[in-house]
Amino acid sequence: MAVSLVIFDCDGVMFDSKEANRAYYNHILARFGHPPMDDEELHFVHIHHVADSVRHIFRRYPEDYPKAEEYRKGLDYAPFLKYMRMEPDLIEFLRFLRPARQTAISTNRSTTMSEVLRIFGLAGYFDIVVTAQDVSRAKPDPEALHVILDELGRRVDESVYIGDSEIDLAHTAAVGMRMIAFKNPTLAADFHVSSFMEITRLPIW
Repeated sequence: MAVSLVIFDCDGVMFDSKEANRAYYNHILARFGHPPMDDEELHFVHIHHVADSVRHIFRRYPEDYPKAEEYRKGLDYAPFLKYMRMEPDLIEFLRFLRPARQTAISTNRSTTMSEVLRIFGLAGYFDIVVTAQDVSRAKPDPEALHVILDELGRRVDESVYIGDSEIDLAHTAAVGMRMIAFKNPTLAADFHVSSFMEITRLPIW
């Protein structure tokens, strides 16, 4: 079945946001006098939503966790956007897709997603954006995919998801959706690419 709906993850796919996440979460740790994240913690926050991430990095400092969670709710993400790097061929790929095909985002970002899309001029390229705050259960639960499919009237077999993590793989496997692994050859995905325009040459169109 040819693809008529392409669903994107955000972090690690549309954007190299590792340094933005590092700066954001290290800032919260420093606010309470704690050292920066180690490599395991950086990997965790890169693929989980913000509430779980703050809980994880403060697991050694339980006395500070409630205050840290409250602090992050009022923390402006805008100063950290300068660390994000959009994939250089993302817009070219979106123009390849649209308007013939629909596009969506399923991400574990929450309140920061709309600002990211606005700052980088991407808001008009997506038919629906589902974040962790739009569902009762974040990825890897498939709820966001069900929301997207229902809203756009599409079937699983005419859709594909572009992700980069084990969470994305579980997210798609739960509904039987094909997945394109982005810059992660270790994932047991249907396809593997290292750039967006490589996807245009896959046998899915």
